[in-house]
Amino acid sequence: MYLATTGRRPDAPPRPAGVGRRVPGTVIALGAVSLVTDVSSEMVTAVLPLYLVLGLGLSPLQFGFLDGLFNGATALVRLLGGRLADRGGGRHRTVAGVGYLLSALSRLGLLLAGGAAGGIAAALTADRLGKGVRTAPRDALISLSAPPEALGRAFGVHRAMDTTGAMLGPLVAFVVLWATADAYDAVFVVSFAVGLLGVLVLVLFVPAGAAVPAVPAVVPKPARTKPARTKPARRRGGALRDPVFRRVVTAAALLGAATIGDSFVYLLLQRGLDLPPVLFPLLPLGAAACYLLLAVPAGRIADRTGRRVPFLCGHGALLAAYLTLMLAPGWPAAVLTLVLLGVFYAATDGVLMALAGPVLPPEGRAGGLAVLQTGQALARLVGAAGFGAAWTWWGPRPALAVSALALAAALAAAWRILPGREVA
Repeated sequence: MYLATTGRRPDAPPRPAGVGRRVPGTVIALGAVSLVTDVSSEMVTAVLPLYLVLGLGLSPLQFGFLDGLFNGATALVRLLGGRLADRGGGRHRTVAGVGYLLSALSRLGLLLAGGAAGGIAAALTADRLGKGVRTAPRDALISLSAPPEALGRAFGVHRAMDTTGAMLGPLVAFVVLWATADAYDAVFVVSFAVGLLGVLVLVLFVPAGAAVPAVPAVVPKPARTKPARTKPARRRGGALRDPVFRRVVTAAALLGAATIGDSFVYLLLQRGLDLPPVLFPLLPLGAAACYLLLAVPAGRIADRTGRRVPFLCGHGALLAAYLTLMLAPGWPAAVLTLVLLGVFYAATDGVLMALAGPVLPPEGRAGGLAVLQTGQALARLVGAAGFGAAWTWWGPRPALAVSALALAAALAAAWRILPGREVA
């Protein structure tokens, strides 16, 4: 099997003019949906650690468990979302739309919970379930809408638009909190309205069917019409039967288990800098700005040089962020930590999907990507809960040291496990 990354195969026929130089319209439309939706979700994400830890008095252990649990809850529905999206034509948008709508409605749940732990837990679970349902069909649409040799760029453009929303969300939350004297309910109301707008953009501008490119060099007909690929049973279990894809999933899970979660990074920065609560939602902006600037260049570099090395280097940047956070307190170190966090996401988020996408058959791509995202989500559940426990028992600095050692070990293992640029 050829894992498309850097340029074209020597036996590929000539490519029509313009192919690979323009980002497909479906990718732009999905980027717009993600932009609007991320304004909604990041409004809540930006204030949630502060709301739960400082407002409701949760311990780091409790917060780490909840954060990991709710992120892990997406794993339970990613597989379902991917499988439903692969069944029949035109379901990618429908399944993704259900996920976007569920996340928007979860904001009402936070509003109606009134500080009750059970209500907050249910609302957060609904939000994560919605994200789990939509992510694989959305990424499959992107992967099926762009030629394999340009997937890094396509995912980079989408992630850049997505990150624009991630930057605007905390700003909107900051403005709402400042204008309403720290009224969290107002944040939830505005977030709900913006989330509904994202669903409307999806319905109006994203095509209903999976836009598989019609260029023969990009998606050859034999690869799409093999009898073994079209059997439902093969589609359900075939992804992990592929040794190349299995290596990608294993490496992503190992690295995910060694991450501590962004919320903990921001909490550590807030405590180290002694920031007032009203400024807390602004912390993610540094990482988001760096991610926005680097997402497209990182995708283009991955297309040209191979996606394995940028993906691993991104985790190296995350390791440097943990060490900086642990060893060098103060504003310069805080800025460097946020920059490194942005580099990490730019070099790994879309690049991982671009790395795995060409390994999977088009008719089973959503399900395969769901398997990959599920493994990563479950691993990050372990990482978040483990770091929360370590912080509670040993304190933040020893917990960071353990996490840094675990990430270094995971990087060494992933270097051996991940496939190279071309796999025969």
